[in-house]
Amino acid sequence: MFENLSERLERSFKILKGEGKITEINVAETVKDIRRALLDADVSYKVAKEFCDRVKVKAMGHDVLTAVKPQQMMVKIVHDELADFMGSASSDINIKGNPAVVLVAGLNGSGKTTFSGKLALHIKSKRGMKVLLAACDTFRPAAIEQLKVLGEQIGVPVYTEEGEKDPIKLAENAIRKARAEGYSVVIVDTAGRLAVDQQLMDEISALHKAVKPTETLFVVDAMTGQDAVETAKAFNDRLDFDGVVLTKMDGDTRGGAALSIKAVVGKPIKFVSSGEKMEALDVFHPARIADRILGMGDVVTLVEKAQEQFDEKQARELKKKIAKDQFTFMDFYNQIQQVKSMGNIKDVASMIPGMGKLIKDVDIDNNAFKSTEAIIMSMTPYEREHPEAINGSRRKRIADGSGTSVPEVNRLIKQFETTRKAMKSVMTGGLAQKMRGFRR
Repeated sequence: MFENLSERLERSFKILKGEGKITEINVAETVKDIRRALLDADVSYKVAKEFCDRVKVKAMGHDVLTAVKPQQMMVKIVHDELADFMGSASSDINIKGNPAVVLVAGLNGSGKTTFSGKLALHIKSKRGMKVLLAACDTFRPAAIEQLKVLGEQIGVPVYTEEGEKDPIKLAENAIRKARAEGYSVVIVDTAGRLAVDQQLMDEISALHKAVKPTETLFVVDAMTGQDAVETAKAFNDRLDFDGVVLTKMDGDTRGGAALSIKAVVGKPIKFVSSGEKMEALDVFHPARIADRILGMGDVVTLVEKAQEQFDEKQARELKKKIAKDQFTFMDFYNQIQQVKSMGNIKDVASMIPGMGKLIKDVDIDNNAFKSTEAIIMSMTPYEREHPEAINGSRRKRIADGSGTSVPEVNRLIKQFETTRKAMKSVMTGGLAQKMRGFRR
């Protein structure tokens, strides 16, 4: 996501590298290059021009301090303008009501049904609310089955009616059921078409008027660039929706939709979705996205993702085991599962400042841990708890059982021992002492 734009902006800032001060000439040259970078990212010409005009005005109005280089000042100005263009702050969804009704709209193929499932899990797990999914996409029969499968995966019931083709009746009956059975939120998955047409707009408008949603979200495929922005505008003219959801952010997206929608449509991006995992849904934070675009990483989101997988009791037990040199292969395996559950490994790694550029051309497969997991699970329970017992014959059996080779098993055991020693050193050495010092 945004990799090409990040590279282009970095090149733009280099124009000011070594300059002693900001001048009208070097600012004009830098801004011109930034405009080209935005246009290459599929940002509309009007939005790119407005953005660059604002950057130029702010840059020329700054007296650069001697401690701050012109290049650094320009990065700060562009960062703030990017965040402002994308909405300044994150926007929450309105799920207050008896029940609250969230209407999900968009074209076919945009990811509405998958998003509906992700949003249901998000509300259920993070808000602790009782959610009901309503399958109201009667235009695409497979959507109902898809929603049922997703609902089963996340433990959220799906309201359907065999043979009912009227989405308004389906939605109204789902809301009635939710009110009677104590559901807090109803998420209504609606029908789409391959393109904006009168039939689609009439149907979604009638449904919107009938159910009076507390929140209307427009789902758009981020890979479609400016087409996404134009589609959002057409829907907003009829629905006056509350916010936008960008899906497929892990695909080949140049970022134009994310940068343009708020400026063109005037509605905030509320969520970004990537991948098929139900947990792969993030609240949209403009400043954090600006950080990523400018190669600064996104430590806050990384910490939040880690905290979601964090079990305080388990962490305390693990700390004790590390200090006593009792860290086992099973502990190692469990840590791998926690890392994997945080999302796409390359995306997670790119949130570390400076890492995005380093791993840009590195192909990090989400199955990178597959052989490691196979080796560990081919060990007996005793071997996983007592790594020192794994001798030559055991290594051969483990290699055969995991479909790997003895050298691969040897390499993993060596890496495990090195990791265990390093972790013990950290827990019992200088870091532990520093932490005790902070607590004083």
